[in-house]
Amino acid sequence: MTDRHLAWREWVPDFVLLAVLWGSSFLFMREGAHEFGPFPTSWVRVTLAALILTPVLVWRREVPVLVVHWRKAMSAGLLNAGIPFACYAYALMHINTGLTSILNATTPLFGALIAWFWLGDKLNATRALGLALGFTGVVLLASDVPGGISFKEGGSGLAVAACLVATFCYGISGSFTKRYLQNVPSLVTTTGSLWGASLGLGIPALLTWPNAAPSLHAWAALGIAGLLCTALAYVLFFRLMTRTGPARAMTVTYLIPVFVNLLGVIFLDEVVTHWMMGCAVVIVAGTALASGLVGRK
Repeated sequence: MTDRHLAWREWVPDFVLLAVLWGSSFLFMREGAHEFGPFPTSWVRVTLAALILTPVLVWRREVPVLVVHWRKAMSAGLLNAGIPFACYAYALMHINTGLTSILNATTPLFGALIAWFWLGDKLNATRALGLALGFTGVVLLASDVPGGISFKEGGSGLAVAACLVATFCYGISGSFTKRYLQNVPSLVTTTGSLWGASLGLGIPALLTWPNAAPSLHAWAALGIAGLLCTALAYVLFFRLMTRTGPARAMTVTYLIPVFVNLLGVIFLDEVVTHWMMGCAVVIVAGTALASGLVGRK
């Protein structure tokens, strides 16, 4: 068995499982957001995940490592969980899960752009072409949002913008993690990030907590989102970041729309149009070029 084959086995299973977990999170977030609202939904999700992982951190005796890196880990949490989760929870109240997941696929696009500005990563003609192609796909996708683009409260334009803010934050988080947290154990980074997100979302969640008690269905949806789609998923993600680097780890967003659209059609009776799929191909092609995953040929 070659070293190359061993390397493939070390990251691909985590990669696929992460895509499944994060793909299903869009459905669970949608179910919770309509009853909890954006900030309480994201706060419940990250806090449950942090509470689940903290005893594991204690058991592995990695708390002293978190004490050393707590500022950077918690700061990363606002970028990789707090702000994005709130943005997606808002978006899922106004546009369907399939469209949201396709917009999420722009994460490596922003990751490549920010790494170029911040870390000095090389941006050759091929990667520049990828950036242009990917953003063109976003514009085309947004131009055909059901009901048209509206930037009024609750409009689809704000929902699309919220998704792009989320992916921009993910892009910053990738470079931040590579620069400041690359050698920190994944469980430490994950737990610290989730507590940082929980603290950052605490006051907005309290101020916007729903007057009517959410149903058990909504609580169960966020419980699954916290346990599997956040606690387990973020351990996998940061482990991928450590093993493969942020550029490849963030390309997990290429697979997420496949699972989201499939689940949306089966469980939510959502419609996937040819236009959406065509735009998704353009976005994925652009992000693949921009992240350096494939060459121009």
